[in-house]
Amino acid sequence: MANRITTFLQESKQELMRVNWPTKDETKRYTLFVIAFSIAFALFLGIIDYGFLNALEYFIQ
Repeated sequence: MANRITTFLQESKQELMRVNWPTKDETKRYTLFVIAFSIAFALFLGIIDYGFLNALEYFIQ
């Protein structure tokens, strides 16, 4: 059992060495993109929600 765990850990380490990790600048850029996209999408949904609310109030009255 211990041999299988050791083998697994060694193979996992080898795989992690093959991973093409993003650079620090790429990580910053991707993070800023995700934040900007999330804010833009939240604003879009807020505007849609506000429009539906006003339309509903118009039809109810």
